Amino acid sequence: MKASRLLSILMLLQARGCVTAAALAQAMEVSQRTILRDIDQLSAAGVPLWGERGRQGGFQLREGWSTQLTGMTEPEANALLLAGLPGPATELGLGAAAASARLKMVASLPSGWRAQAGQVGERLHIDPVDWYRAHDTPKFLREVADAVWHARRLSVRYESWRGTAQRELEPLGLVLKAGAWYLVARTAGQHALRTYRLASLLELKTSGRSFRRPRGFDLALSWRESAARFESELRRLQARIRVSPRGLTWLNNARIPVVALPATGAKAPARPGWHERSVALESIEHGARQLLGFGAEIEVVEPAELRAELRRQLAQVTTLYEDAPDVGRAPRSPAAPERDTRRSRAARAPAPCTSR
Repeated sequence: MKASRLLSILMLLQARGCVTAAALAQAMEVSQRTILRDIDQLSAAGVPLWGERGRQGGFQLREGWSTQLTGMTEPEANALLLAGLPGPATELGLGAAAASARLKMVASLPSGWRAQAGQVGERLHIDPVDWYRAHDTPKFLREVADAVWHARRLSVRYESWRGTAQRELEPLGLVLKAGAWYLVARTAGQHALRTYRLASLLELKTSGRSFRRPRGFDLALSWRESAARFESELRRLQARIRVSPRGLTWLNNARIPVVALPATGAKAPARPGWHERSVALESIEHGARQLLGFGAEIEVVEPAELRAELRRQLAQVTTLYEDAPDVGRAPRSPAAPERDTRRSRAARAPAPCTSR
């Protein structure tokens, strides 16, 4: 275990350059003190590495030095084969290169592993697009990817819910999230990172001007922090709902997180089998549109503004279908209701009394 960790530290330093003790500890899932002891052992073994203090400091290998250790375990080989599945690589224009690299890697494996390497693609397929969603292949994906690879600035016109804006961006990384491509970038001259959906790019020009990537930038960590911050800021409205067992199943299938709450006696007694839950929503209007899709399987208890918005939207839908003619149903003649009414009254009327 320790030897594997030392090798992993060595590979990480070789791949990233300068890495802090905190980043190494997080990657290895050990304490910083353990990392410092490992660094001492690598140095004692003759590995030419050195450390630099300060905010921008860290550990790094001597420039130009690299290890010749290229051994790979069987699980690592399988993981690498999974990472090379062709979908995203093809969209980025790297489909042929990915296939070629896969063939070379399989050829370099021990003979006993080659058959298992072939089984990975035969027995496991990854489809990143959610159900009932169209595949999102943005118009400028390859141009953006090229700018990311070569650290070149981009001039873009971007459309968001706030409107259209012109930006000069320094592209730092691409993220494929649930079938949609996103760009993590910063505006030229600024340090703050922002996320842009590539499908919302209206125009794009490569300026040809290069930029220096921030030292120690971690795309995966940046994305996790950004996604968590986005979700917490977006869904600030907490609604209390009553939900039937069927509605609870629908919520689970839609992957909408809910929190169990103790039952209360508000407004009406709880229906048998129903549950009290709290759900986070984006806004009153958006939340009403979302919850209306569950029909009568969900009742909003509070806030009162959300109940009022549900009634407003329901009234609009009712008016829409009351005014629209029924399609495919033959209209009744105007006299039909009158005849039906007379017939029903005659059926209900008592029989006349007759004297003998």
